[in-house]
Amino acid sequence: MPKFPKLFAGQNAACIISESDDFIAFLELKPLAIGHVVVTTKREEDDFFGLTDSELSKIMVFSKRIAVALKKVVPCKKIGVAVLGLQLRQAHVHLVPLQDANDLNFTKDKLIVPTETLIDLAVQIKILLK
Repeated sequence: MPKFPKLFAGQNAACIISESDDFIAFLELKPLAIGHVVVTTKREEDDFFGLTDSELSKIMVFSKRIAVALKKVVPCKKIGVAVLGLQLRQAHVHLVPLQDANDLNFTKDKLIVPTETLIDLAVQIKILLK
């Protein structure tokens, strides 16, 4: 059973920006920065480095495509990449638009972003992924 049962059941579907047989990317509902995306495996795996070599390679290629589109939609200096997995027990990466290094600080307060804003952002990213 996936660690994101509500998401996989269709809730928050408007925030899903890309999906393949193996991975899913969606906007974080409580982001560090506007445009914060989570990319996760569909296969249940707690540890990012518990993924096979093939899965590791594929998740990064999948993430790269998302990051390129994200940077075009959200003005930023870079797209930061983080692998933590301390609270969410599922192999995943965070893609976070950065203006400075503090934007990737997971101990700071998360943003409260209106659902309409997230949906609009998801639509803009999806258009670039076509």
